[in-house]
Amino acid sequence: MNFHWNLFVNLGLISITLMLATLVRARIPFFQKFLIPNSITAGFMLLLFYNFGAPYLGMDTHVLENLIYHLLAISFIAMSLRNPAGGKSTGKRIYSVAIMIITSLTFQAIIGLGLTALLIVTFFPKLFPSFGLFVPLGYELGPGQAFSIGKGWESLGIAGAGNIGLTFAAMGYLWACFGGVYLINYGIKKGWLEKRHLKKLKSIDTRSGVIARNEKKLEGARLVTETEAIDSMSFHVGMVLFVYLLTFLFLKLITYLLSFAGPSGRELAVNLWGLSFIFAAIIALLFKKILTTFGLGHLFDSGSLTRIVGVSVDIMVAAAIGAISLVIVIQYWIPILTVGLVAGVITTIYVLWLTSRIFDDHHFQRAIIIYGGSTGTMPTGLALLRVIDPQFETPAATDYMYGSGLSFIFLIPFILAINLPVYGYVRGNPLYYWMTAGIILVYLIFVTISIKVVTKKGSFGNLMNLWSASYDEEEEKSA
Repeated sequence: MNFHWNLFVNLGLISITLMLATLVRARIPFFQKFLIPNSITAGFMLLLFYNFGAPYLGMDTHVLENLIYHLLAISFIAMSLRNPAGGKSTGKRIYSVAIMIITSLTFQAIIGLGLTALLIVTFFPKLFPSFGLFVPLGYELGPGQAFSIGKGWESLGIAGAGNIGLTFAAMGYLWACFGGVYLINYGIKKGWLEKRHLKKLKSIDTRSGVIARNEKKLEGARLVTETEAIDSMSFHVGMVLFVYLLTFLFLKLITYLLSFAGPSGRELAVNLWGLSFIFAAIIALLFKKILTTFGLGHLFDSGSLTRIVGVSVDIMVAAAIGAISLVIVIQYWIPILTVGLVAGVITTIYVLWLTSRIFDDHHFQRAIIIYGGSTGTMPTGLALLRVIDPQFETPAATDYMYGSGLSFIFLIPFILAINLPVYGYVRGNPLYYWMTAGIILVYLIFVTISIKVVTKKGSFGNLMNLWSASYDEEEEKSA
């Protein structure tokens, strides 16, 4: 009989690296000192294997890419089914997160296109004008979007655009992983984290990553079913997978309806599938609301659902880093390095500066997940957040999840206009460049007004301070 082993072979490799990373964290002080997540360490082990060893064994990263896609949605479903952490999400908090995401994408587009224009008029006159848009595509939207849109540009005559997109995405991961770990340690040193979270991080178990033999083991989940009938974890996994099936059916319906709108509708449908995790979260909330209405809300155990989120994030982050291609686009390495470095530095600065002013609580947790999402991908942001919020006790992850969904609605015009500079380049018509600039200007005005609306009076008093938020004893008591 012919059974397919690809999925489980790849899962086995991911599991091996996660266990090795756990051993490394427990034994090597360097990894303890800088609180490097095991999933990130495992990811770089996988990156070396899949780039240098796997090709000789006839293996590729397609399975990893599928795991990333599906586990992201599954983690969002499990997170949505949990009881709200850190208080119920409010419209202001969700809108503030959405504004941060849109601001990040807008700034990265300005940085990328501005530097590209500078390079064209100086050292690289043959560089295509849409080159700079790979910054928001690779950093903010991730390797999948950067690669797929780049491949579309190849069909319009821009050779190697898909690999350039992957290269920018790889640079974004480097910023997310190394920059994120540095920011966590820098923020802890500067006292940007609440004291109760600092106390947790200073414990020996948090540093080593393994609970000591004689230490009391923490409770991770509670049973909501009789085991002889069905295991409680099986029941929770079943709910999560059922919601994911509903998500698939919903997206199939939307795709069918959008097909009547022609090429633009089909292009939008493709982007909707790439953001399936947003729809998965919304459907999960509706599912939970229905069961709660019928008196079945007690069947949702937050501990069990948090374990599902944790497993999904660990495997997903390791796979996401392992799937990065180290293909280097030789003819573009100087502009890629120039634009990527400048974009990374500026992204780090404005994320810290704005996050510490735009939110009312849990500033550092929000800064870390927004930074991870603005340089790497959502899984990287979740992995970084879990270093300082292991059980997702604060609303940072939940608010970011809802904010991502809201931001997508606002970003539809940007997604539809992403090809305008390419059309201008291919057709020799500069009008398309001005249209792109006009759209970005509208977004800049929109986020400027929105930031002014959601921030408190006096929030921008110390403009020269990178970090404006602080915590006092009263805030600690009310947290």
